[in-house]
Amino acid sequence: MSNKKYPSVAYFCMEYGLESNFKIYAGGLGILAGDYLKAVKDMNMPLVGIGIKWKQGYTDQCIDSKGKAYDLYHNYAYDNLEDTGIKVTVKIRKRDVVCKVWKSEQYGNNPIYLLDTDIPENDSGDRWITGQLYGWFKEERIAQEIVLGVGGVKVLRELGLSVDVYHFNEGHAVLAALQLIKEKMESGCTFEEAWKATREDVVFTTHTPIVQGNESHTIDSLEYMGAFNGLTREQMIRLGGDPFNMTVAALRLSRKSNAVAQLHGKTANEMWKTTAGRSEIIGITNAIHVPTWVDDRMVKAYDENGDLWKNHMEIKKETIEFIKERTGVQLDCDKLLIGFSRRAAPYKRSDLIFTDREVIEPLLKDGKVQIVFSGKAHPLDDTGKGIVENLVAMMKKYPNAVVFLENYDMTIGKMLTRGSDIWLNNPRRPKEASGTSGMKAAMNGVLNCSILDGWWPEACQDGVNGWQFGDGFESEDEKELDTHDLKALYDVLLNKVIPIYYGNRQKWVKMMNESIKTTKDYFSMNRMVEEYYEKMYIK
Repeated sequence: MSNKKYPSVAYFCMEYGLESNFKIYAGGLGILAGDYLKAVKDMNMPLVGIGIKWKQGYTDQCIDSKGKAYDLYHNYAYDNLEDTGIKVTVKIRKRDVVCKVWKSEQYGNNPIYLLDTDIPENDSGDRWITGQLYGWFKEERIAQEIVLGVGGVKVLRELGLSVDVYHFNEGHAVLAALQLIKEKMESGCTFEEAWKATREDVVFTTHTPIVQGNESHTIDSLEYMGAFNGLTREQMIRLGGDPFNMTVAALRLSRKSNAVAQLHGKTANEMWKTTAGRSEIIGITNAIHVPTWVDDRMVKAYDENGDLWKNHMEIKKETIEFIKERTGVQLDCDKLLIGFSRRAAPYKRSDLIFTDREVIEPLLKDGKVQIVFSGKAHPLDDTGKGIVENLVAMMKKYPNAVVFLENYDMTIGKMLTRGSDIWLNNPRRPKEASGTSGMKAAMNGVLNCSILDGWWPEACQDGVNGWQFGDGFESEDEKELDTHDLKALYDVLLNKVIPIYYGNRQKWVKMMNESIKTTKDYFSMNRMVEEYYEKMYIK
């Protein structure tokens, strides 16, 4: 793609996953954003990122001697950031808060400008606005969103960058649109004119397929914090409702919106069908930055018709050694290794496979199945932490067959998506918006075994490039859904995965080849970048 005819874009996101130790990311949203900024760099596209320099990042989540999850926070010094010399000021609680601007382009990514309130000009409370990613409580979250949105637009003005399109990756950035409206009203537009003109410049990506998971704030708290930014209470309610829903506002303030998989597009349109004045929601399926996540040995073996199994086993041995270094557990390279790493949220059902001990225990005891888990729960999510603790308990009960790697990060994600034999995914359909870990696994020749949710319905050729289980069944009754999906999982595991892995190496390797063949292009970030420009950015 030539960048000469394409609009210039400012991409707003709360988090960016660029490199494991650059702690300004929490999970999938950040990994997607980081991969996107790398891909636009590869393709020489006119796009810059706007984000926040988080002093303590998300959380280091560790396991104590009793198997309980606990959170640790550290102050990080990032020596690889460039000081732009720019500072911008935003109003929070009627006080001026100064934001220093840093630049990051150290990881093969297009420039990302990161705002930082931890500077001497601010009082001790305001210095901590950019302290913890998704930390603190409602008011401080609003403060963070003022910094990202209002401060982000002001950064673009100070840099003198010409911006054609403002892309909000999730609703956190929606206050940027209020700043754009304010600028237009200061130039003489009415509110209606400014709103209409702003809509033409904004696009929005929604990720959360559960209404309750979409962030909202009371009108009173937004007013107190200064988020109105010159608008009236009535105007704010027209944009986002009362309480003010960040996703509703983003849908009303954007020219076009997208969901992150085709199934998610259907789910999102159904979720927001009663939202008056919203933009169209189209499906643009997420993707991955192939050079970051796919092992060169597997790329070469596939391209040159080489020995996929030999290369996979070499990588698997490295993964098993990595697991041993982290946990002391020695797994068997010749035994089936199931990988499962993702956020510990109830709908993802990390521990589903352990539900019927009569089925799973014999497989664990005789070593026919080994399972490695990783994932963090939100620091305030006790239910999620309970899931983690259950996985740790299973690790203690079956020390040679079950492993939990604490403090999930990009390094762990990279090792497991390369070195597992199959990649397990069993969310409650249709609550998985997209999921990209399975794409990483697939391109590494790791076979997906997954519910037909998120991206997998678009890729799955059952029994050819991986497996589905559950047949797309949905139910409002969670118990009914869990019972149905568990039975389907065990059926596929016992009657398809295990027999082929141990009894038909030729078929397994053929499926590995098909896994790579059917995913390497369509689920590459290059395709996603092209779709964003062609379907979202170009008017």
